[in-house]
Amino acid sequence: MDKKTGKPTPAEPEPEVSIYESLIATRPKEPPTRRAFLTGATSLFGAAAVHVLLAPFLGHAANASGDPTRVPGALATEYGRRSPFERAKRLTKPQRSRTPLQDLHGIVTPSALHFERHHNGVPLIDPAKHRLLVHGLVERPLLFTIAELKRFPSTSRLLFVECSGNSGKEWKGPKGKTAQEIHGLTSTSEWAGVRLSTVLAEAGLTPGATWMLAEGSDAAAMTRSLPLDRVLDEALLCYAQNGEPLRPEQGYPLRLLVPGFEGNTCIKWLRRLKLVSSPVMTREETSKYTDLMTDGTARQFTFDMEAKSVITVPSGGQRLKKTGYVEIRGLAWSGRGRVEKVEVSVDGGKNWRTARLQAPILPKCHTRFCLDWRWDGGEAVLQSRCIDETGYRQPTRKELVEIRGTNSYYHYNAIQSWQIDEEGNVRNVQV
Repeated sequence: MDKKTGKPTPAEPEPEVSIYESLIATRPKEPPTRRAFLTGATSLFGAAAVHVLLAPFLGHAANASGDPTRVPGALATEYGRRSPFERAKRLTKPQRSRTPLQDLHGIVTPSALHFERHHNGVPLIDPAKHRLLVHGLVERPLLFTIAELKRFPSTSRLLFVECSGNSGKEWKGPKGKTAQEIHGLTSTSEWAGVRLSTVLAEAGLTPGATWMLAEGSDAAAMTRSLPLDRVLDEALLCYAQNGEPLRPEQGYPLRLLVPGFEGNTCIKWLRRLKLVSSPVMTREETSKYTDLMTDGTARQFTFDMEAKSVITVPSGGQRLKKTGYVEIRGLAWSGRGRVEKVEVSVDGGKNWRTARLQAPILPKCHTRFCLDWRWDGGEAVLQSRCIDETGYRQPTRKELVEIRGTNSYYHYNAIQSWQIDEEGNVRNVQV
């Protein structure tokens, strides 16, 4: 009470405190029980939210530094986890999941975000029981365990993998909304294993061996014929990805990796290599993975993924919130070798500027590019085009359709266009 007026004294406003200060201030001096911790936190977040987002990251020990702005230390875990504030995730459907290209940095895709494609489920295989059979036109048919393959000299490479159906719906017009929806069936990883040539040398090739049949252990028995002269020197038998064993959806415990070739040739859960004298003409190279041309014929064995690029920032579904400086960022790649150059246009292809390529610039690997730009608040159409070391330049949609028509689903690599309106909204268009 105010002694002079006799009226109640106005309550002083409580000082603003951060969430973390509140947690520290209300935490018992003694290590709390699980129930006590959740009960105290309920007033701030709700018990469910705390349990999901913060409980794994807040330690029970007191903050030794006494700094109220610092978060209590997290407890060690057997396998690392990302911050609950990071929400990038794959876009999944029953037989595929797409990489969030627009949310990534650099060129390496985290294993947990690497795109995935399967044809009839992901098998769970005990590596101790798995075997790789090498037979056919060889001097010595051999059966390898995973442990025996790991005894061979190892090697590793940074390489992209791309599904031949990546961007496939764009043949019929602008279908996808985001970079992930349209281009998310490609990723780059560091792949480790043994060279195919090393293993085949152990079996001994006979003169008639010119093709190789690769078969997987999945329920679909995914099988492809490959020309031996094109895959022998570069192909890898991989048992690791990004420093750890392959994940089951990436072919654990063994997969074939053919640099620059369409993803379906990189047989996962690899169990058999048969050396033959000609293509076996499996289902995957007759009714599937062929390109229907305008005259009714079909291109077979279209192995190489041609030069391609996509601007990931700004891209479809995003919004520029204010005018001024914008760093245009994206990825470029080619199944025929290194990215030599990337050009960017902000006016729908009327004028082009050379983008900066960020190291490393490796063959058959994603390459990061960027360009400085100032948005003036007007409409713009952003495009990028890749030129690889062979001189091949990524085509416009018009150029691609004139040659291939629109009857195909595979190998769409036309220039991607993102239209920015005066409100800063970005959407997929074709020009």
